[in-house]
Amino acid sequence: MSGVTASGAIPAEQLEQYRRELTGYCYRMLGSIYEAEDAVQDTMLRAWRALPTFEDRTGLRPWLYRIATNVCIDLLKGRSRRALPMDVAPVATGELRRGDSRPEATWIQPAPDDLILPRDGDPAALAVSRESVRLAFIAALQHLAPRQRAVLILRDVLRWRATEVAALLGTSADAVNSTLRRARASLAPLDRDSTPRDPSADDRELLSSYLDAFERHDVDALVGLLRDDAILEMPPFELWMRGPDDIRRWLLAADAFGQERFTPVSANGSPAVAVYRASTAGGRPTAFAIQVLENVDGRIGAIHVFLDPALFELFGLPLVPVS
Repeated sequence: MSGVTASGAIPAEQLEQYRRELTGYCYRMLGSIYEAEDAVQDTMLRAWRALPTFEDRTGLRPWLYRIATNVCIDLLKGRSRRALPMDVAPVATGELRRGDSRPEATWIQPAPDDLILPRDGDPAALAVSRESVRLAFIAALQHLAPRQRAVLILRDVLRWRATEVAALLGTSADAVNSTLRRARASLAPLDRDSTPRDPSADDRELLSSYLDAFERHDVDALVGLLRDDAILEMPPFELWMRGPDDIRRWLLAADAFGQERFTPVSANGSPAVAVYRASTAGGRPTAFAIQVLENVDGRIGAIHVFLDPALFELFGLPLVPVS
């Protein structure tokens, strides 16, 4: 698209400055970072083709969001919502079992912060952005109808005015406000905490303690970091459990403390780590899982273990750790 102009007014390169925020928006809508990137690419192509007839410099951003919203809503038609294991399977105990494996399209995916969060800006707005990509919140959003989802994200996360959302959706401000009330009411029973917080130092300390316990093979220290209602879940398997006792039993039964190497990453506004693990004793570690931790008041509220080596490329990591 380089070098193209629309009616001598808008260089196509200006579209690219919105790619990051549009990816974050589409990820919240779709629950899949791969689908979000595809949706944004489709949005950019549609916008580029329409640039010769578009001359409103000040309206470029809402125009792109209108296209992206339509792309996402089209993708969501007739499709089952993405979920986390606790949304689709009964709670398990600490016995060594993984449950059934489901296809990738079943699950919400983790997303690198570098792809979905703004680089800078107002600290309060950044805090809201981080909370609005937490896995628990992304899972909650998937319970909403597509238009409700779009309205809630645009109004409560991106802070658009009702009149702006109405213009984007081709409806009235009253209709937008009514849709927003229904969306909020639908989310309320899910009890997904989205209180903004300043996570930086607290997250680093929690992740450091978690990795230290793993590296020392100290299950008691690791379990000591958990809240009493903490959960462990492991897509693509229908496996999730709640509480330190069951999590401890499962970690021991599964021999979770193997020959592992860890690379801290940043995902979904939360502390996270890429895990390399050897498949045999003395073997070379290879890409194994991306783990995302939910930090709740300085303790671990959830451990989301995504057993998908393909995610490593998304995080800019090799499949075999550099020696």
